Amino acid sequence: MSLRVTIVGVGMVGERIVSILRERSFPMEWPPRVCATRERVETLDGEEFHVAKTDENCFKDADIVFFAGREGAKGASIQWGAKAQASGAVCVDNGSDFRLNPKVPLVIPEVNPEAIRPQTRFIASPNCSTIQLAMVLHPLHKAARIHRVVVSTYQSVSGWGVRAHEELLSQMPQALKSLDNIPFDPMILARPIAFNYIPHIDKFTQNGCTKEEMKMVLETQKIMGDESIKISATTVRVPVLVGHGESINIQTENKLSPAQARQILSDSPGIAVLDEPNKGNPRHDPFERTYPDGLDIRKPQYRDMVLVGRIRKDPTIENGLNLWCVADNLRKGAALNVVQIGELLIKRGIIRP
Repeated sequence: MSLRVTIVGVGMVGERIVSILRERSFPMEWPPRVCATRERVETLDGEEFHVAKTDENCFKDADIVFFAGREGAKGASIQWGAKAQASGAVCVDNGSDFRLNPKVPLVIPEVNPEAIRPQTRFIASPNCSTIQLAMVLHPLHKAARIHRVVVSTYQSVSGWGVRAHEELLSQMPQALKSLDNIPFDPMILARPIAFNYIPHIDKFTQNGCTKEEMKMVLETQKIMGDESIKISATTVRVPVLVGHGESINIQTENKLSPAQARQILSDSPGIAVLDEPNKGNPRHDPFERTYPDGLDIRKPQYRDMVLVGRIRKDPTIENGLNLWCVADNLRKGAALNVVQIGELLIKRGIIRP
């Protein structure tokens, strides 16, 4: 018998959930039931779907429900999570509403699968920028215990959603002519994004940080099970369509050399290290090394990985390391992670095909 799957939300993440379920041969009846705020027909991953308006019927007989994120006035999982569970489904939520709820496990399967218990019926998936940060920090923390982290992000417009993606594309023709008076919608991004960068993701909080920055701090501590790790984050929106980059400075309690860090990360699931001598480079630089960039996540062998490079010693602090990481925020940062949680639920026998 195959699993019955419901997906709530048909934006950029919802479409990728459909795609990844197919790619990974998730043991389910096809097609999944797809629901959103209004009824319509949508083409998702090249296939036409009838999208139902979300109501209680969407969860009837469902074994697992994937909440894709934005659709729903207060977040779809707030509106429908309890009803989905009452219908017998296990819920996996890509939205932010329950991530810091102490009763809800916040899970990256490569990092903390043990957070899911046999009785678990609702699981939250972390923020996209948190996922790639925690995946890098976790194995290093186990090896040398991390004391402090300073992270700066370079986040693509797709992290906001399809409207920010469209905003960047619409602004480009005007920006190529003039950078003055570029039209923009301040309810999407606070400034024009074409040929710009904006250190403002989500709302500001009383302490001067943005909510995105606080998500990275609090979610990472929860996932790693260690509130003593000091984390300082600055999150920046950049004019890139897909893919987030992060510059990470780490201070460990025990000494960890760059070579040791490369080996630890190379041996960690879901991570690819691109950091070796770049011999024969056209710049004839004998010290140049390879590193990942935002286009690497388009390559099939890397699209589901967190890519790490520029691993080097920070000589200004004791036991300091600097590194750089890149990941597809729509795949591993969202859709892939929730599908992997679904696979983990099957592996644990919590849901059974």
